[in-house]
Formats: sequence, C-alpha cells, structure tokens
Amino acid sequence: MATHDAVPKPSTPDTDDTSIANATRNASVDERKLENGRPAHDSMGEKSEMKLVSLEPEDDPKNIPHFRKWLVVLVISSAALCATCTSSIAASAESGEALDFHVSKEVTILGISLYVEGLGCGPLLLGPLSEFYGRNPVYWVSYFLFFVFSFPVAFAPNIVVFLIFRFISGFASSAFLSVAGGSVGDMFTNETVASPMAVYTISPFLGPVVGPLISGFINQHLNWRWTYRVQIIWTFFELLALIAFVPETFQPAILKRKAQKIRKHEHIEVYALLEVENKGLLHAITVSCYKPFELLLFDRMALMLDLWNALVLGILYLAFQAFPIIFGEKHGFNVQMTGVSFLGIGIGLVLGTLSQPLWNRLYKRESLKYGGRPPPEMRLLMGMPGGILVAIGLFWIAFTTFPGVHWIVPLLGSVPFGTGIVYVFTATFTYLVVAYRPIAASAMAANSALRSSFAAVFPLFAGQMYNRLGTVGATALLGGLTAVMAPLPFIFYKYGARIRATSKYAVA
Repeated sequence: MATHDAVPKPSTPDTDDTSIANATRNASVDERKLENGRPAHDSMGEKSEMKLVSLEPEDDPKNIPHFRKWLVVLVISSAALCATCTSSIAASAESGEALDFHVSKEVTILGISLYVEGLGCGPLLLGPLSEFYGRNPVYWVSYFLFFVFSFPVAFAPNIVVFLIFRFISGFASSAFLSVAGGSVGDMFTNETVASPMAVYTISPFLGPVVGPLISGFINQHLNWRWTYRVQIIWTFFELLALIAFVPETFQPAILKRKAQKIRKHEHIEVYALLEVENKGLLHAITVSCYKPFELLLFDRMALMLDLWNALVLGILYLAFQAFPIIFGEKHGFNVQMTGVSFLGIGIGLVLGTLSQPLWNRLYKRESLKYGGRPPPEMRLLMGMPGGILVAIGLFWIAFTTFPGVHWIVPLLGSVPFGTGIVYVFTATFTYLVVAYRPIAASAMAANSALRSSFAAVFPLFAGQMYNRLGTVGATALLGGLTAVMAPLPFIFYKYGARIRATSKYAVA
C-alpha cells in the first residue's frame, strides 16, 4: 500500500539554471501564491490533519525508461511541428483560395494571420487548465478539437467559414506552445534536460518553414483543398500517437489520480495537494490573461526583449509572402520550388540547434566564475551572435535578390538568418524564465502574445511593401530594423542587473 505524509515535504528550490522547463512548469503556481507581494491564503492550515498521498518512485515521471522518455519527446515535438506547420501551409494555397472564394489574395493572407493569432491567444486559457486537469486531458481535448475544426477549413464553402475556423483551429492547437515544454521538464532532470528541450524548442520554429515546403508540392499538382486534407490526416495520426504513447507527467495530477484510486479501492481517506489547495480555475485564467499585459506595460526590459522576438518572428512569417516574390517572380520558381527555397532557413535552424552543446559548455565554464550561481544575464550570451546573424542574413538576402545573381546566393543568405533565430529565441526564453522566475509563466505568455501579434500582422503588408520598395529596399529595411535591435543582449548583459534591481517583477 502506498505511504502517506501528514504534512507535505518542502520542495527544494531549483538551483540549476540550465533548465528552462523546471522554472516554467511551476511558475503559474508561484504566481497564484503571490497576491500583492504576500503569500495567498493557504487552505492546508485548516486541514493540517489531512493525510496527503506521496509520490513513489514508480509514480515519478523522471523514472520512466529512457527510451520511453525520448519517444514521448518525439511525439509531442512532432505534434508541435504539425501545429505550427499548419500556420504556414496556407501560403502556397492562397492563389487557389482566392480563385475559389472570389476574393483578393490579401484577404486569403488572413488565413495565416488568424491562425497565428489563435496560437497566441490559446495559451492564456490552456496553460491554467493544464495545472488543474493535467497535461494529457489538455493534449487530448485540444488536439481532438484541432482535428475536428480542420474539416470546416478543408471543406469551407466560403471565405468567412474558412477564416473563422482557421482562427479556431489555431486556438485549439496552441496547447503545444504552452504546455508541451512542461512535459519535457517533468521527465528529465536539470542535468539531462538540455538535449530533449532543444529538440522540442526547435519544433515550433521549424514547423512554419516546413509548411511551404509541403504545401508547395501539394499545390503544384493538386487542388488547394488537399493542403488541408493532408494536414487533417497528419493531425489524426498525431492524435493517435498522443493517446497511445504519452503518459501523464504532471506530478500533482498523478498524485490526484493516485489518491482517488486509494479512496475508491482501499477506502483510506488520503488526498493529493491539488485536491485540497485553495485554488480557483477562474482566478487562474484571469491572472493568466492580465498579468502578461501588465508586464509588457510596466517592465521596459521585458517589453524590449519581447519586441525583439516579435520583430524576428514577424519577419519569418513575412517571408512567406516575400520569398514567392524573390524566388518566384525574380528567379522564375514554380510553386513547389518556391517552397523548397525555405530550406535555407530550415538548415539554419538545425545548425543552430546542433550547436547547443557548445553553448552549454560555455555556460558551465562561465558559471564557475560565479560559484555555480551565475546571474540571469549569462543567458544573453547566445543572443549576442544571434541578433548579428539575423541582420547579416537579411542584408545578404537583400543585396543578392537581383535576377542576375544566381538563386543559390540569397538562399544561402537565409541560413545565418535561421541560425540567428534559434540563438535569439533560446537566449530570450531562458533569460525571461530565470530573470522573472516568480512570474515566469506570465513572462513567457507576454512574449508569446506579442510574437503572435507581429507574426499575424507582418504578412498582411508584405506584398505592398515589396511592390513599393522592391526586393532590395524592403529586405534591407527589415535588416536595418533587426540591426537596431541587435545591441539589446549586449546592453542588458551589462546593465540587466541594475535594471532588475528596480523592477517589481524581476528577481533582484
């Protein structure tokens, strides 16, 4: 029979900052315990005699067999890849949609924008739900709804239905941008989490690059609706894999089920902490909705870093309209070859991810200078070359888009752009989690909301900008904007500690 503790054992604070996952998975719980800077009311004081079920080794998700852990990582990473790939598969289908729905191409671009906006809004709701019901119920329900709501997109009778359900399907699929990272952190220790987290982290950014590649081949040979039919088939198999291979990894949810089972079969009154804590779902959702925007309004460091991320992601999504102009109109690529032109960014993303062990070793070496407890600003080291590479990649593309220059040259320019994306986001994500640890979930939600807004808006003006400024001027303008933002990691590396000392949100 399971053992029980009358009083919960105090948790050990996370002293290893190498893990972004361990900070984020408990962040929202920390936020609910902070009300106006003071601990919230703890209902356990009134139930001190209540027996709490304990976590046995066989219950601990960290003790799952190594092969099974990696299988879970690959399944949730592929599910995240599918969700974000669905955002950009619409790019190559826009001409067919405009023809069938009798609308302009600019209207069909909303198919990308609304889906991305759904991806940004969804985490505000799905994040708190996972803390009450566990990871798996959120995965299963959200992905099932993603699957179901993709049918009205594929078989839409008019543009209104198409656009409405693009937003809804994006909202439903967003669980893998807000919850899945927690599953990886649940299963791995601080010492072993870096590699699996790197695999998961690249998936949401690789997905938008893979989208045009897939849809380009489909739309070159089939009706545009097959773009979404193929996506539905992919989503169905991902749903089956989630149900078959992904166990519950959220410890409070595991303990809750264990306590319920003991009460039912052994008739012993034991409870899980999740059952007796004084938590309200509505309050959690409310905090999840307003706290990120409060952070953006009142913390200038978080705002600047989030704007930097938003600009970079906005440019990535703008590329779905720019590359057809650069490679399609200037170099005569057909639909499927225009999709292939995104391989440069994809290669850059993979190269950036493969270099992660080098950065881990650098971080450990630098950490020794601070006795193993480096300041959060150490996380910005990776962002320094990242910002420079993004700007270099865009200027490279800008000044090689002339028809007389071989197409491989601008395509090669997109490789450092892709590598820079990995460095920028990895540096910013880890810094936000460590520097804003008490409200890490809100810090990441604020970043996600602003990123998604830029990614939704940028494609809408891409065509007009490139028509007016030309491929050189428009791409150079984007490169100039990223060059202006590139000094941010250098500035915050030097002055971040001083800024954090004056912030009521960041750790001092």
